[in-house]
Amino acid sequence: MTEEFFSSSAEETRRYGRQFASGLHPGEIVSLTGQLGTGKTVFMRGITEFFNCDDQLSSPTFPIFNIYQGFLGGKPVSLHHFDLYRIQSLQELDAIGFDEYLTSGYLSVVEWGDRFPEYASLYTAAVFLEYAGDDRRRIVMNHITP
Repeated sequence: MTEEFFSSSAEETRRYGRQFASGLHPGEIVSLTGQLGTGKTVFMRGITEFFNCDDQLSSPTFPIFNIYQGFLGGKPVSLHHFDLYRIQSLQELDAIGFDEYLTSGYLSVVEWGDRFPEYASLYTAAVFLEYAGDDRRRIVMNHITP
């Protein structure tokens, strides 16, 4: 199912992130893509807000991998967040155990997920953000069905 929205503010983008997260379950792997500055990290912040993660999201594109602890329906949830912007090769991904993390059964969100199409078949959902003039962003959310 594909949904398209337009956002005019960071708060609105976070709201769409929370809305998107409401349909996620442990074991899902989300690809989050778009140009620099389109709001991927802001959208991700909305996802962490939905799961009531205690830790605040780190600055964009600096850490490669973070684990956030949150809750869904009163039950603990681990949210694995990858930012592949600084990764240059599959060997680097192998070195951090990317494949093992993705197939571990935890909920994972991969910023810049399109950088390595070798993993595209693992994604269960995709979010694409792009500029839509001035401060507006177009957000396309797609839940991929196998």
